[in-house]
Amino acid sequence: MFELLLCSMLTVFPDYLYRRYVQGKRIGREITLYSVWYELRWGISACLILTISLITMIFYFHPTTKNVTAVFRTVTILPEAAGRVVDVYVGVNEKVAAGAPLFRLDDSLQKAALETARRKIAEVEAETTVAQTELAAADGQIQEAEGALQVAVDEYEMKSQLLRNDAVARREVVRLENTVESRKGAVSAVLANKQTLEAKINVLLPAQKASAEAAQAQAQVELDKTLVRAGVAGTVQQFALRRGDVLNMMLRPAGILVPAEAGRGTLIAGFGQIEAQVIKRGMIAEATCIGKPFTIIPLVVTDVQDVIAAGQLRPTDQLIDVQQMARPGTLTVFLQPLFPGELDDIPPGSSCIANAYTSNHEALADENIGTMRWLFLHVVDAVGLVHAMILRMQAMLLPVQTLVLSGH
Repeated sequence: MFELLLCSMLTVFPDYLYRRYVQGKRIGREITLYSVWYELRWGISACLILTISLITMIFYFHPTTKNVTAVFRTVTILPEAAGRVVDVYVGVNEKVAAGAPLFRLDDSLQKAALETARRKIAEVEAETTVAQTELAAADGQIQEAEGALQVAVDEYEMKSQLLRNDAVARREVVRLENTVESRKGAVSAVLANKQTLEAKINVLLPAQKASAEAAQAQAQVELDKTLVRAGVAGTVQQFALRRGDVLNMMLRPAGILVPAEAGRGTLIAGFGQIEAQVIKRGMIAEATCIGKPFTIIPLVVTDVQDVIAAGQLRPTDQLIDVQQMARPGTLTVFLQPLFPGELDDIPPGSSCIANAYTSNHEALADENIGTMRWLFLHVVDAVGLVHAMILRMQAMLLPVQTLVLSGH
């Protein structure tokens, strides 16, 4: 309507002035309700053409959308394992800090596993003490075996000397020789037993203790999982948990945690695909939100998603027909306040209306720009004022439309 009134002042109104003061035709006589089209046909035709052109130019170079939301993501309050609730530490709509305990599950099984791991460590330490005692005993056995070997060797050497003088039987010397070999075997056996004990003390038992300590750490982790804490600071919502409830991480979450910074500082807008070549990073934008009426918020385009979400394809067990994706998607644009703190008092999830404005300041500053292009770019920048006025009218009428005209 505003564009039509503006264009009529440049087309229909001059046409009427020409008919009235140049041709001498008067309203109610030559210009009647039935002859308006014939008498003002040039002005009316030019008005319609100019209005359509103006609206097209405004909405293309200065796009607008009502699909603007302060999007935020929630955190599901969910234990890492199923269990029965034994303690609840927070209530509904309560603000919590990061790391604050929310609730605790039954931990009797985890405590038993932790105690078993601790007993296993104590068992390995006791076995290490026993092995060290056996190692000390092995040293005594080595000394005993080496002494017995030395006795056998001495006796063998003595009988060998007597054998040269035929003072002892050869059979006795052979027996002593076998005794010496047997004593050597006994010494090797006790030495091997000592090496086994040393390997057990230095390698096997430390490895067993490390495994037991790892099992203890795992049991401690499983025990810690029974106490569910807040991952981030925020507000607990839909938290109707009570003692005795059974939670399942696949079927039954405990509630929702809304992070304190969720939906703050950024608006996400969905503009039409036809404006993909116009909307660029760094464009100035404005928005008015239901959560903050009668207010125009200056924004800047910080990022433009380079894909259209409506074309997303995910593998399934059925072939996708393109007809199912016939509905055109929108161009996702991220808007942030031009001045800090402008969006702090807007509740996350608020719906807004946003305009983005094309600026040709750099192009107009070019000395080699042509006259027609200079004029066109000036017109493009000038009609942005019309869109800004429309947004302010929407900001004024938004509470009336929401509270009165919607029927609530």
